[in-house]
Amino acid sequence: MKITRGYRSGADRPYPVATIGNFDGHHVGHRSLLRLVVEAARRRNGTALVLTFDPHPVKILAPQAGLRYLTSPDEKLARFEEAGIDEVVLLEFDRAFAALSPEAFADEVLARGLGLKELYVGEHFAFGHKRAGKIGELAAFGRRLGFVVHPLPPVVVEGVIVSSTRIRRLIQEGDVRQAATLLGRRYALAGVVSAGAQRGQSLGWPTANLKLPPDRVVPADGVYAAITMVDAQRSDSIAYIGTRPTFDAGERLLEVNLLDGVRDLYGRTLAVEFVERVRGDLRFAEPEALSRQIAVDVERAKAMLRRHHDAAVEP
Repeated sequence: MKITRGYRSGADRPYPVATIGNFDGHHVGHRSLLRLVVEAARRRNGTALVLTFDPHPVKILAPQAGLRYLTSPDEKLARFEEAGIDEVVLLEFDRAFAALSPEAFADEVLARGLGLKELYVGEHFAFGHKRAGKIGELAAFGRRLGFVVHPLPPVVVEGVIVSSTRIRRLIQEGDVRQAATLLGRRYALAGVVSAGAQRGQSLGWPTANLKLPPDRVVPADGVYAAITMVDAQRSDSIAYIGTRPTFDAGERLLEVNLLDGVRDLYGRTLAVEFVERVRGDLRFAEPEALSRQIAVDVERAKAMLRRHHDAAVEP
């Protein structure tokens, strides 16, 4: 897969078919859209393109929003490649770019810059300065400039319109199970195991401690049934996110206990996939009460993971 920074003449691209967006999360709606782009490009022996932005427009237009991401830049590119995309065009989103009129965007970027022949976007796609351009105008620009616009309805799963915004909210509320339904996979965070205070060890529940990435969406504080990737091996796990209020609180961390046994994980990179929330965070009067609660949490997490694994193998 080719990665291009900035738009340029599309003369050397055979029949470019594109879509436009941020694609944070690479959820089931994104995958459906990318599949249409790839299929259309293959029918014409053309080039399947994704036009995306760096940084995310919200970082420039509303920095106070504190946007956090569902996917890292490397993960997003890897998923484009898995989908069969031939080229990703990364456009620098700055104030000057944001000021382009809808017509200038269609002409300078899509027609002359990329040489598009077909464009697949959602039916509510908006573009240009202050998102003033709507899908009807884009289709009209396309007819004049030489490309065809295919407006698509939103993807709906279990009666819910799939969007990155909705998925972020679900994760931040702790509903990782519903978030996984809209993502089409379990939400995951990765990190390097660092030394902790050994409190889990003293309670009889040793954990691997990971720092939370500052730019990623983090599930609500609490306990989760999880699956942890260590190298190529998956292990059923119980995970905790929070500040450990029983011990006077501290830095917010992700702690993971592998249910298949204790291993030396210091310095290893783990990827923790969140399956279902067991409970919210609690403060206990004494460490022994916390230890007893963890035993209950582990049994609940095991039951959740059994249901999850059974559902995954249904025909």
